Amino acid sequence: MALDQKKVRANERIRSPQIRLIGPAGEQIGITTVEDGLRRAQDANLDLVEVASTSTPPVCRIMDLGKYLYSIEKKEKESRKKQKVIDVKEIKMTTKIEDHDYLTKLRNARRFIERGDKVKLTVFFRGREIVYVDKGNQLIARFVQDLSDIAMVERNDGLEGKSIQVYLMKINPAAKKKETPGGSAATAEPTKTE
Repeated sequence: MALDQKKVRANERIRSPQIRLIGPAGEQIGITTVEDGLRRAQDANLDLVEVASTSTPPVCRIMDLGKYLYSIEKKEKESRKKQKVIDVKEIKMTTKIEDHDYLTKLRNARRFIERGDKVKLTVFFRGREIVYVDKGNQLIARFVQDLSDIAMVERNDGLEGKSIQVYLMKINPAAKKKETPGGSAATAEPTKTE
């Protein structure tokens, strides 16, 4: 089985001297010794399985161990299926980028954001270009404005070393509804709440 059976204590692996026992039909038997629980499980041709190890005393149930392991594995597969993995895609530019290259990077960023990924926009400065930080900020403002219909700034790290980094994420549908007549919620940076 794919599930690690060592994580589930059953039968002779149960270490606690006393357990809270649940019968095969789900009825509460009460607090008893492990030996008594094992004897009852063997009489029913089932296993004694520890289902709640953190409680005092641990809760054990008389059940079929194979079916229990299968149900746990099935639940884990189902929860993995429902997970959405969000990748962070990085787009790098310099301040001397040409329009065609800019449009290509903008198109890629739009595709990433529509797919549900986050975009990390990095504008880096080579050599003495660092004195033109305002050009970098203008480039970022243009990029954010061009994506304002589908994305918003999640985090703006500002100038770090020789690069400016801005994280963009897809606009939440609830945030679209909260747009004010004076300005768009898509272009505003999120405020920190306490």
